[in-house]
This record gives sequence, C-alpha cells and structure tokens, in this order.
Amino acid sequence: MAARTVQVGSRPGAYPTIAHALADAGDGAVIAIAGGRYPETVELTGRRVSLVAADADPVVLDGRGTDRPVVVASRGALTLRGIEVSASAGAVEATDVELTLDRCTFTGGRGPAVSVRGTAEFTMTGCVVSDAEQGVVVEGAPGLLADTRIQEITGDGVIVGVGASPTIRDCVVDACGLRGIYVYQYARPVIEGCEVANTGAEGIAVAHHATPDLRRCVVHDVRGVGIAFGPGCGGTVTGHSVTDTAEPGLSIAGTAEVTVVEQAGDAPVDSRLEELLGDLDAMIGLPSAKAEVRALVDELQVNDWRRRAGLPVGGASHHLVFTGAPGTGKTTVARLYGRLLKALGVLPKGEFLEVSRRDLVGQYIGHTAEKTAQVFEKAMGGVLFIDEAYTLSRGGGDGDFGQEAIDMLVKLMEDHRDEVAVIVAGYTAEIAEFMSVNPGLASRFGKTIEFENYLPDELVRILALMADGGGYDLDRTSDPVLATHFARIADDPGFGNARDARRLFEYMRKAQSQRLRGTGRMPSVAELRSLDPDDVLAAIAR
Repeated sequence: MAARTVQVGSRPGAYPTIAHALADAGDGAVIAIAGGRYPETVELTGRRVSLVAADADPVVLDGRGTDRPVVVASRGALTLRGIEVSASAGAVEATDVELTLDRCTFTGGRGPAVSVRGTAEFTMTGCVVSDAEQGVVVEGAPGLLADTRIQEITGDGVIVGVGASPTIRDCVVDACGLRGIYVYQYARPVIEGCEVANTGAEGIAVAHHATPDLRRCVVHDVRGVGIAFGPGCGGTVTGHSVTDTAEPGLSIAGTAEVTVVEQAGDAPVDSRLEELLGDLDAMIGLPSAKAEVRALVDELQVNDWRRRAGLPVGGASHHLVFTGAPGTGKTTVARLYGRLLKALGVLPKGEFLEVSRRDLVGQYIGHTAEKTAQVFEKAMGGVLFIDEAYTLSRGGGDGDFGQEAIDMLVKLMEDHRDEVAVIVAGYTAEIAEFMSVNPGLASRFGKTIEFENYLPDELVRILALMADGGGYDLDRTSDPVLATHFARIADDPGFGNARDARRLFEYMRKAQSQRLRGTGRMPSVAELRSLDPDDVLAAIAR
C-alpha cells in the first residue's frame, strides 16, 4: 500500500502547520511541506513519518528561541529530506530511531546540532551542519554519514562514542574550535575519504579504547596533532595525508595497537571507486561520454599500478573539455569525475567548485588576476568547473579583462596540473573558438568529451524520475505523447534536453494544480500524486 501524502502550506486543502498534519497523519505518512518558514518544534514517539520539502523553495523549520531541540524523536522511523532546521539548542535529537537525513541544513546553537543515540541504524547524506557547539554526535548507533559538510563549530565537529560503528565517508569537517573528529569509548567507525581542516585541537583524536578504521583521510591546517591515538586504543590508518599540523602528524601512544598502511599495493580495486562507476553507469543515456570517463579511470588506475611496480608512467593531465548542448549532464558528470579522482587517490579532496565569468573577471587592472588566483586556490585538490567558458573571451571592448583571466588560468593550470582538475564546458562550436584565444590553452587539456543530446525515450525516463522524486505518479500511458513531444522540439535552436524535461514537469504540476482546484473538493492522496494524460497535454500545449 502506498504511503499517504499530506500537504502543508498555504494552498487550498493543505494543513497550515506541520503539527496539524502530524496530528492527522497515520503511520508511514509523507508530510510534503511547501516552501516557507515554520516556527515550530516536532516531537515524535513511536511514529514512522517523513517530512519532505514539496518543491525547490526553501523549507525552514525554525525553533530558535526554544531551550530544546527542534526535532525530537524516539523509537519508530523519521525521514527529513530537503529541510532546513534552525535551532538555539540542537536541531535533531534521535534516540533508537531509524533516522534518514537527506540534503538537509542544520544550524544548532547550544549542544550538538544532530544527536543520534541508541542501536537503530541511521543515514545522513548530502547535509550541511554549522553554527553549533558540537556538529554531529553518534553514540551506540550504526549507520552512514556521507557527503556532508560540518563547519563553523565551536567544539568538536563529529563525535563518535559508546561503541558506535558508523561509516563516515567523503565528509568535510572544517573550522572547529576543538577536534575535527573525536572517537572514544570503544567506538569502531570506518572513516573514509574525509577531509579535516582548520581545527583548534587535533584533526582526528582517538581515545578510551576506540578502534577506528581510517582510510584515505586528509588532515591539514590544524593547531593540534593531525591524527592522535591515545593509550589502549587500536585501529588502522591507511593512505593518510597530514600536512601543516603540530608535530607529529600522526601520534600513537605507546600502549595503542594501530596498524599504519602507507601504500595498499596489494589491495583490490577500491570498492568506493566501483560504487562511483556504478553511479556513472546508472545515469540515463550519454553512452559515449560515460565510455570516455571510464577510459580515463582505467588509464589512471593502471598508471597507479605501474607506478607501484616501479615501471615508468607518462604524464597525464586531469583537465578536460566538456562540449555539447545544455541539459546533457555535463555538470553532473563533472561532479562525479572529482569524486572518481579522489577515490583513485589522484586528488585529495574531489570537491566541486562551479564558477562563471563574474567569478573570475575583475573591473580594473590587476583585479582579474587576483580573483582568478583566489578561485583557483579555493578549488585546489578538487574540480574547478567553468561553464560557458567562452564568455571569458567575449568582452565588451578595451576595458574588459576576460583575456587576462584566460592567460592566468593557462599559467595556473600548468603550475598545478597535479593538484586540481579544470573542466571547461559549453557549446561545441563556441568552445572550439574559445580554445584559439591563447596559444597554450588547448594543450592544457588532456581530452575533449562530447555530450550528445538525449533521445526522446531517454528524456521520458528522466521526466518520470523527476516526477517520482517530487512525490508524483506519472501515468505511463502518456509516454508515447511525451516522446513525440521531445522528438518534435529536439531540433529547436534553444533545445535544453533535461532542462526542457524539468520545465515540462513544472508545467505538468501547474496543470494538475489547476485541474484539482477546479473540482471544488479536497482531492484524495492518489489524486494529489497523480499526473494524468490531461496534465501532460496541458503542459505540452503551453
């Protein structure tokens, strides 16, 4: 049986507050919340519910001014998706709850922003945690903390204790007053591919018989020791990087039993790498682009094996050119490419920074070089993505400094070729013209990858995924109509591929709203979820 979905917001038939919706919703309900600020707190015991943002507009659950956490849950199951929680005394406190936090933002105030205790498994992915006394506290619980940024914390960024055994993967812990990650009291987490920087004490501290498994972690610019194991602790440290910390970079107490593996020469291909390649394969369409990225990964992997075997390895540039029409997945693949380079050990961070002309070009002599250098410095260790890069060479006359930005990029790309991956993207013809504006520009890029337009059937599948992700059920009898529509507009000069699919989906939502509003009654949950053929036809007709 499908979960019941109830609406919160100002639209007709919606509940005015989250509390009203929760009071009426049964177990398994999905509370879809319209954009806005909701000055509420939520307390759940033994409930199984999901609170999700209904659309792209920000949903802020504002509990500032209260002396308790904004969301308190015990037992049951709770999902927060796309929600911003602002707190004075903790954003989320979960005890023995099957907790899922996806693409949320938490500001915590006093105490921990997110606290997970008990034995129930949790998942926290794609979140941002900031402005709290502690960032994320996990005690006793297994689970996953991934692709999350914890920053501007007055105390410890991440605390794992009381036998907890989560996996902490691809997270950034930055600007903490005390330790970046603190593992204590028999905790045994796997901490993989994380970056810890700018802490007031140790980057990663292990105490009280904890036994973490640290894999490919990067610790830099911390005031204390980079990684410290206290007496009686154990664990493994594999492929770590520690720079600009107090001495020693890695400190192991005399009674600690820690295995340090500098190079995993006999290790199998990293499971994280295979997982990322699986994400690449799962993308709809783009067979040629995906094959090119896989070929790059294969080459880098084999080069690493040759290097470990003492064989010669040719130089390789990580800088790429992505060409093709808008909406063909260039940005998505660029993000994934950064993560692949990190998984291969080629880049330490793998973070993605997207910039445009205004981020690079200044307004007076010398300003452009300064701005470009600052952007480049920020992208070091990851991917610098410049969309519509040819706009740099299309200035407004003698007073334009776009050429200065290009010249600066050419120099920085060569000086730091092993420390950053620069990807420029845009229309095929315009990018070809752009490459001619500086004699050394084209030679800086190792490969050009063409992103072909999506086929009509692929765009139908993309649209169906968008609908499903938004809590809608697309009537699949409309697939032939949608495919015909996409085939018809594919030759239009402004054809936007997935962007046009997104635009059509928004038109379909509006058509459904008008249709349901015209019934003069409160729709059923099935009707609220359904996008029927009339909605599709109305959207196409716009």
